[in-house]
Amino acid sequence: MTHIPEEPLPEQPPPEHPLTEQPLPGLAETQPLRLSAARRRREQRRMLIPADSEGRAALLGRLVRRAYPSVEFFFFAVLGGAMMGAGYILDSQALLLLGILLAPLMTPWVGLTLATVTGSVRFFIQTLAAMLVSGLLVFGCGVLAGLAARIWLPLTLNQAFVHSRLWWPDLVVLAVGAVLMTVLFVRSEEKPVLSSVILAYELFLPLNAAGFGLGSGVGDVWPQGLLVCIVHLAWALIFAAVTLAILGFRPLRKIAYPFTAVILLASLVAMIELTGLGGKVREVFGLTILPAATASGTVEPAATDLPSALVTSPSSATRSQLHSTVPVTGIPVTPSPTRPLSLLVSPSLTASVTITAHATPIWALIHAEEGGGAFLREAPGGNIIVTLTNGDLVQVLSETQDYMGALWVHVIAIQNDKTYEGWIIQSVLITATPIPGW
Repeated sequence: MTHIPEEPLPEQPPPEHPLTEQPLPGLAETQPLRLSAARRRREQRRMLIPADSEGRAALLGRLVRRAYPSVEFFFFAVLGGAMMGAGYILDSQALLLLGILLAPLMTPWVGLTLATVTGSVRFFIQTLAAMLVSGLLVFGCGVLAGLAARIWLPLTLNQAFVHSRLWWPDLVVLAVGAVLMTVLFVRSEEKPVLSSVILAYELFLPLNAAGFGLGSGVGDVWPQGLLVCIVHLAWALIFAAVTLAILGFRPLRKIAYPFTAVILLASLVAMIELTGLGGKVREVFGLTILPAATASGTVEPAATDLPSALVTSPSSATRSQLHSTVPVTGIPVTPSPTRPLSLLVSPSLTASVTITAHATPIWALIHAEEGGGAFLREAPGGNIIVTLTNGDLVQVLSETQDYMGALWVHVIAIQNDKTYEGWIIQSVLITATPIPGW
């Protein structure tokens, strides 16, 4: 029997720690080295924006490819815009929400913000062009829906009035959506669907409403909806830019800093001016410009700013009476630039003729609780003459009439240098002049 000599086993290397890749100490000193949770979080944040220029360029390249618009982006812009237009025709909130769900993923908007912060002029122009084209598609669908709505007018168009106004809750929701969209887009490869829906809701709905107002001829929906869309876009751009700056994004070159500053400053100025805050800011700093006085010594009223979120719609009691339609052209009358026509008295130069004193005219403001305004009709419950919005001034005449349980008032209104005389329901008027039985 042959004896086979035993070969010594090779020495095994000492076990290494799975995290540090260092040999473990002796048994008396074995304590596993663990990275703390705070250190792991710091490492993750450090890995989000690479410190070296090559790593940052690679990350930006990946983000640019994801944010670049595709053909699907424009296709779904048309599909969503058409559904929103149908929602405005039928005054259906459900169809409007379906149109938002069909709207495209708003990744080009993130690319626009990313180009603003990093100072990439070429990518900024590309993403801005994509957003403009998609906006024109949504706006055009609204115009076509407005033209189609002329067939069925008068209609109840509360949704069109609501989404063409500025509301503080919408601004809060838009700020949250802009921050979430930016963070999720940068930190994850998943599509940020929920935050994209928020952005589409706040940008596309007022834009489509503006097109609908232009096509249907309904007053005070165009261009108010377009101005609201611009304010929302500037508001979201500012919050997203601040978020990217916190995440560590900076202009790629020093020469790009002025470009970033100009875009952000222009967004801030547009937002302040269009929301009416510009007049208050100038007043605080003593820059308010007084209205010019005419030759007769009277002061012409200054132009009003875009009204903020204090617009309401017609009450439930009068909703059936307040339908939107195309304003009917009235008889053009050239009013005095300083005084109402009813106050003009022409005394005779002869002493034998006396001047007859007229009663003090009664003025009232349109103040509907829902819908953003009311309608002037030829007769109580009759055909619509013109659309009046909240804040419009009318002269109240002495005639009143009870029609279907509602009190109607005979009034005179001036719109676009034209005088209209008709009837309006009394519950949408407020007046500071005491009226017996009002």
